[in-house]
Amino acid sequence: MTMVKATRPKMTKTKTTTTTTKPRVAKSVVAAKVKATGSSPAPARGIKVSSANGHRATPDATGPAEVLRHGQGWSRVLLRGQILRITDTAGKACVSALFYNARNPIERYNVADTLKAQYTAFLTTGRVLYSDMGRVLVSIVGDSCGWHDTIGGCGSAATQLARFGAGDYQTLGNDFYRNARDNFIVELSKVGLGKRDIVANVNFFTRLKVDQAGGLSSVEGSSHPGAYVDLRADMDTLVVLSNTPPPVTTATEYPGEDVTVALAVRVANGRERSGPRDPCFLSRPENARGFALTAAYVAETERLVGQASLAT
Repeated sequence: MTMVKATRPKMTKTKTTTTTTKPRVAKSVVAAKVKATGSSPAPARGIKVSSANGHRATPDATGPAEVLRHGQGWSRVLLRGQILRITDTAGKACVSALFYNARNPIERYNVADTLKAQYTAFLTTGRVLYSDMGRVLVSIVGDSCGWHDTIGGCGSAATQLARFGAGDYQTLGNDFYRNARDNFIVELSKVGLGKRDIVANVNFFTRLKVDQAGGLSSVEGSSHPGAYVDLRADMDTLVVLSNTPPPVTTATEYPGEDVTVALAVRVANGRERSGPRDPCFLSRPENARGFALTAAYVAETERLVGQASLAT
């Protein structure tokens, strides 16, 4: 028998390299919420706290009066302590609106909390608009209309096609039929948000009624020429508006150029400022808690912003 000498296999020395990757930062509660809800990622540091039309962002800054033409969208960061007056010039407007925490847009207007906390189905003087975190975004400190819709939703291309017929750009040019949903998407895209961030909205100067079967119908003549609503920002708030027809209306023709809205921003005066004697604070028991949560959040945010400024 021939003996075979066992040999160890020759080992080839190879150079190994180690790739080091930075550890992934744990997702915050906010990031987790984005994943759960499918919302578009918000800017890491929130929206730049300045107005969309370039005015300097200081608490005392007031912008010139603007005219919101019919079909036009609009957005601006309303600073805490500022008041936005929206005026229905001809008494025919529907101003659809969305509201977001400008420093953390994941927090936004929540219609369910707003209504159930204040035992109401509509908005007027003394009501506040709650976020989905139980804080107050804006308060209504003045209102000459008396009723603003919270349940009708926003108009879309589909609802307007069914109501007014075709009105596309190829046919009508710049007079094409605009709608609130598309305007919302355009305005939200300016700050890194999108269609997934559209929530149930408010329709200012619009009133709906509900019949016994649960059907919705509009109450015509609920507004009047010169009717206004004053919105006070209780935190830095992104306001998005659209001067377009509501989804529930008896109109059969798309509104004309006379349906305009005037917008003006000013600083809240002594009687309009938030505090324990504020009518919005006192109008409902739950509002005291909402304002307390808002004040605590604002104080903490300002503290963190101050620390970041010192660090840089």
